[in-house]
Amino acid sequence: MSEVILVIEDDTAVTDLISRVLKREGYTPITCADRERVLEALRAVRPDLVLLDVGLPGADGLEVCRRLRRESDVPVIMLSGRAGTGDVVAGLEAGADDYMTKPFKPTELVARIRARLRRHRAACAEHVRVGDLDIDVVGHEVRRDDVPITLTPLEFSLLVTLARSPWKVFTRDELLEQVWGYQHAVDTRLVNVHVQRLRTKIERDPEHPAIVLTVRGVGYRAGGEH
Repeated sequence: MSEVILVIEDDTAVTDLISRVLKREGYTPITCADRERVLEALRAVRPDLVLLDVGLPGADGLEVCRRLRRESDVPVIMLSGRAGTGDVVAGLEAGADDYMTKPFKPTELVARIRARLRRHRAACAEHVRVGDLDIDVVGHEVRRDDVPITLTPLEFSLLVTLARSPWKVFTRDELLEQVWGYQHAVDTRLVNVHVQRLRTKIERDPEHPAIVLTVRGVGYRAGGEH
């Protein structure tokens, strides 16, 4: 069965283009142009990934993304005509896993979709500990003192990548390749924003992190007792 991708886009020309590209690559596109029916579509379709146009008419695309994220941990790639730093960061902080600026090349869109889906599927049977967190990789579960902590698939993958190699300092480019699956130059703001989001969920004091540590001038590493 092919993977289902929910395309939330009101521009019929863009929707048709994306749908053709997705079908050619073996995916099943489901389209939704009505901002009021986004959550209804999400519940009915249960997609493997969501492509979200941040510029839906009459809608706050960021709020739509927040609503999606409250309902599901499905990977979300945000599409936007805005490329400013503030716009990208706002989209990621709203819950998107990735942010693409229009116009984009179909080949790059497909590459990013594949990367997100691959990371979402990837898991091996193991438990990893970092600091006072217990990570059940195959069960996709993080616990502290037997209390579960809810993470998105990307946040989970980021945490597992760091926790598996507690002795290693990862550069942002290395994390982009290992967590996001990118093998070409991509904006490292993706890493910074997701590290901050992850810290708000797993750190006892996000302002003084003990689990995900910053190594100035290099990148990030896992903290805690090793």
